[in-house]
Amino acid sequence: MSAAQTENTLNPTTDDFASMLEASLETNSMKEGSVVQGLVTGIEKDIVVVDVGLKTEGRIPMREFYQPGSDETVKVGDTVDIYLERIENALGDAVLSRDKARREESWIKMEKIFEAKEPVPGVIVGRVKGGFTVDFGGVNAFLPGSQVDIRPVRDIGPLMGQEQPFMILKMDRPRGNIVVSRRAILEESRAEQRAELVGQLAEGEEREGIVKNITDYGAFVDLGGIDGLLHVTDMSWRRVSHPSQVLAVGDTVKVKIIRINPETQRISLGMKQLTEDPWLAAVANYPVGTKLTGKVSNIADYGAFIELEEGVEGLVHVSEMSWTKKNVHPGKIVSTSQEVEVVVLEVDPEKRRISLGIKQTQENPWDSFTDKYPVGTVIKGEVRSITEFGLFIGLDGEIDGMAHLSDLSWEKSGEDALADYTKGDMVEAKILEVDIEKERISLGIKQLTKDTGRGASAASASRGKTVTCTVTEITTGGLAVSYGEENEITAFIRKSDLSRERSEQRPERFAVGDKVDARVVKFDKKSGQATLSIKALEIAEEKEAVEQYGSTDAGASLGDILGAALKGDE
Repeated sequence: MSAAQTENTLNPTTDDFASMLEASLETNSMKEGSVVQGLVTGIEKDIVVVDVGLKTEGRIPMREFYQPGSDETVKVGDTVDIYLERIENALGDAVLSRDKARREESWIKMEKIFEAKEPVPGVIVGRVKGGFTVDFGGVNAFLPGSQVDIRPVRDIGPLMGQEQPFMILKMDRPRGNIVVSRRAILEESRAEQRAELVGQLAEGEEREGIVKNITDYGAFVDLGGIDGLLHVTDMSWRRVSHPSQVLAVGDTVKVKIIRINPETQRISLGMKQLTEDPWLAAVANYPVGTKLTGKVSNIADYGAFIELEEGVEGLVHVSEMSWTKKNVHPGKIVSTSQEVEVVVLEVDPEKRRISLGIKQTQENPWDSFTDKYPVGTVIKGEVRSITEFGLFIGLDGEIDGMAHLSDLSWEKSGEDALADYTKGDMVEAKILEVDIEKERISLGIKQLTKDTGRGASAASASRGKTVTCTVTEITTGGLAVSYGEENEITAFIRKSDLSRERSEQRPERFAVGDKVDARVVKFDKKSGQATLSIKALEIAEEKEAVEQYGSTDAGASLGDILGAALKGDE
């Protein structure tokens, strides 16, 4: 090397510095993690050699240059975008990737499309848990199963491998997640088509359609590319329990457009509106008192519905079904589809209600019962039921009469007498009272015999009389006592009737077996029960004493005596 050359090397010129700086800046632009352009310099079997302007070339697997649905091949001399992973590895080679370059390009493109809310073409390439994988030219996205179509798709095979538009729902670049929807594209297209078709329809218009689907609440009818809902209540003027009673899928029906909602674009249809409302003539056709025949269309707990004509039903309330069968379910009196005779009781066209009666078509057995069986008549009947308050006995005309506990026996208590009877027994009884309005008949069994025991003794103890009682039981509420010739009559003296003095109104001051005098303040001839009071007896005795001795001065004035008597009477 000459001295001049050595000097130039040690002391570079300004031009040399510029070229060195430019080379340095060019090298620094090759940043790891960025996309750069490269030149294909060779192809070795399944390896593509790419020069990106570094010290060494990079080697990329041939498979990274292929894309699904594309037949393009790479060749020497092609310029391609490459992702620079590492400028130099341990072997001194550049680490490059065509896949990552394509992915970076796709992410940037997808983000722009997502912000613009535009559709992006992609290809469904595989199935994963919960949905499918869609390829967007190097970027894979997740297509949920619910977003494939508007309706569930059983076979997705025909959709796979076909380029089609998708809408991006969500993007998360740090995690590399993209969620897309094919359904959103279809719904948008359908909405545009629906808006166009809705604009061609008008309320009140009559159209033909085909039943596409039936639900519990109605049927969906295709009007030529757009569906309308035919609600079950608008299918017929008559009662329809389920749409399948009137229509089937595939039926061609004529409907009337009742309503179009411009906001939701929902269309309401009607079939019954094509015919005249039968209720408009209900008042004229069914005047009150008319007797006619109808068919039982429905049975409820409170009555039965009777179809008088198509679209017009009346209700027979359970109380209007029978003169004698009370508290019986309507299903035990009539059955569905049965032809029955009814009488019109009331018509309300505004509320679309007709009240009917079945029992009014039959003779009222209560009207003739008193003529045939006046009070005092002895009748015979079967014990139909036994309750805690008496016996129900079957009479003529399917009428029941009741014999109360107190009218079963003179000698026994009501509960003891009730135990002597069983359902189905044939018994005789006397008619004591008949109340036609309340439909009640009071019967008596003990009245068939003369009262020689307890009843006679009780009757002798009339109101105002004094009886001598024997204490049989002591309770917190008073005393249970018995009286009569053989102590056969029982009664109860309340705690407040034990004395006129409050301090003496204590049941515990008596003992079982004690003899006490009491006054009869009330007597029920029907039940044979007497109400007794020691307090009333004391007041009566004091009053008698005042009347007899009130004029004498025995240390107390008449006012004192009367005042004490009145005080005890409070």
